[in-house]
Amino acid sequence: MRRRLLAVAAIGATLAVSGCVSSGGGGAPEPAADGTDWSTATSAEAGGGFDALVAAAQAEGTLNVIALPPDWANYGEMISTFEETYGITVESANPEGTSQDEINAVQQLGTQERAPDVLDLGQSFALANVDLFAPYQVQTWDTIPDANKDAGGAWVNDYGGFVSIGCNASLVANCPQTFADLTRPEYAGQVALNGDPTSSASAFAGVWAAALANGGSLDDINPGLEFFGQLADSGNLLLVDPTPATIESGQTPIVLDWDYLNLTQAEQVAASFEWRVAVPSDGLFAQYYAQAINADAPHPAAARLWQEFLYSDVGQNLWLAGKARPVRLTEMTESGTADPALVSVLPPVAGEPTYPTQEQTDAANAVVAQNWAATTS
Repeated sequence: MRRRLLAVAAIGATLAVSGCVSSGGGGAPEPAADGTDWSTATSAEAGGGFDALVAAAQAEGTLNVIALPPDWANYGEMISTFEETYGITVESANPEGTSQDEINAVQQLGTQERAPDVLDLGQSFALANVDLFAPYQVQTWDTIPDANKDAGGAWVNDYGGFVSIGCNASLVANCPQTFADLTRPEYAGQVALNGDPTSSASAFAGVWAAALANGGSLDDINPGLEFFGQLADSGNLLLVDPTPATIESGQTPIVLDWDYLNLTQAEQVAASFEWRVAVPSDGLFAQYYAQAINADAPHPAAARLWQEFLYSDVGQNLWLAGKARPVRLTEMTESGTADPALVSVLPPVAGEPTYPTQEQTDAANAVVAQNWAATTS
């Protein structure tokens, strides 16, 4: 399973840019034919209206994206639908890249033609790099919850999910539903976390969810470390990085991961076995990724049109088709614009999640980086 890596300064991770080196020229993008400078437009209306934005984006003809694997949250269909709708070619760089790779590309490529126009980042990266982004408010701005966007439009949450438990029902007689269940002796050698939480966003979220299930909080991730230490001591924790291959072979019969990735896995293996997915009620932890426009985007109109597309009902339903929960899901469900068949596939969730601040995330990263290896060895 593909996952975005954490590379926060607090944990000292340094990731190199891959596939993002250009010897081409660059410079500031040319104004649109009507004289509009879309690189400074903070809304479609500010640039002359949506039709003017479409025309300017089509004149640019290209959109540069980065770190968007086609099998992640339905980005493959998202990209092809955008291309077909507007006749704009999407150039996708480093699809298996990380959030840090995206930031590196922005900083290193500057105004070059191959620089990314738009970014899809882990929340901590969005919060830490606001000065690199161009503020923009899409037409559906008022339907996006205030808690899920920068007040000025520098970044906006796009899609997310909950930490979930995936389980091979053909190998596991009683699939676990909660974190408490995972401690049972019957799951010896069966519980895998998607990656190392010192570098994997999904694994780190799993530790935080376990903390919430065991008396911890967004200010105290230690109970999550203790929980996985307990699983390691009992032999339940399987220190194997799960992939589609390990799941299909039965090597990793229980996997903690984002619900949209576990649900996608269930769809992929449905012909062979049932992969059940549950969102644990005792450790409810959700997280969104964030969209941003590169302030030096070489195709500023196309970048803004992409954002309009993503936050439209069409774009939000495409993420929903990828089993992710789009940021406008509550409003769209209430208004009837969310596809009910796609909503019905999502696992039920009991309770309302809370979201960590940048300070809480940095502190938790530091604790996990310092203690994970010793706790689970």
